Amino acid sequence: MRRLPLLAPLLLLTVGCGVVQSSEEEATDAAREAARKVGEQLYGQRPRTAEEVGRSASHLDGVDVLRVTGISTRDADGVDVVVRTSGSAYSGWLDPEAIVVRRCFAVRVSPDSQWGEEPRDVDCPHGPPLTFAPPPEPPRLPYEQLRAALPRVPKDGRVDEAGVRRALTALRLDAAIRTEVKADDGRVGVLLSVKGNGFDAQDCLLARVAPGSTEVWVPPHIQRMPGEGGCTVGNALHPKPSPH
Repeated sequence: MRRLPLLAPLLLLTVGCGVVQSSEEEATDAAREAARKVGEQLYGQRPRTAEEVGRSASHLDGVDVLRVTGISTRDADGVDVVVRTSGSAYSGWLDPEAIVVRRCFAVRVSPDSQWGEEPRDVDCPHGPPLTFAPPPEPPRLPYEQLRAALPRVPKDGRVDEAGVRRALTALRLDAAIRTEVKADDGRVGVLLSVKGNGFDAQDCLLARVAPGSTEVWVPPHIQRMPGEGGCTVGNALHPKPSPH
């Protein structure tokens, strides 16, 4: 019984150390959960370059991107992003003290990535977080310029396809703008478009030159989605009905 006073401080110290250790593990788990959510934000089947993945991760709150490896998410190995996240927990009973940790994890983005996939614990690379240049802006499609440049043909006139092509050439369009011209049944259709990502609505401009009518328009959003056929020269010649 006389040894109890000596054991009590030792027991208290042991319990106290256990609380601190448990709190650090809890904070680490919170940092891991934050990294897992990064993976959910990056998840998707749209092909992206390693730079695009890293840029997207760097825009997330509380996330430092320290390393990006790989070339594209379409490759079998995909892209690995090492992120640093933080987590917190409280220790102590009577006077709780916040414990904050910063940990690094590898998040994989590939064709066979799973939603909610557990990130891998890794050592933090040395050096500051990576920075990424903003993505290049796609060229603006010249609605007003195209409308002004295309010929107006009288109702009893004949549309000259070569004249429409000359009008497009005179616009000196950006090389990233794809053009397509097609004649059908006395009319000439025109398509101007920029390359899409295969998932979001594509930017395009349609025009049709016919006797007595020259029109320029942007198809509705739903028609510009992949597979809807809105951004085709055929839609310029024979417009799809507007969605209701």
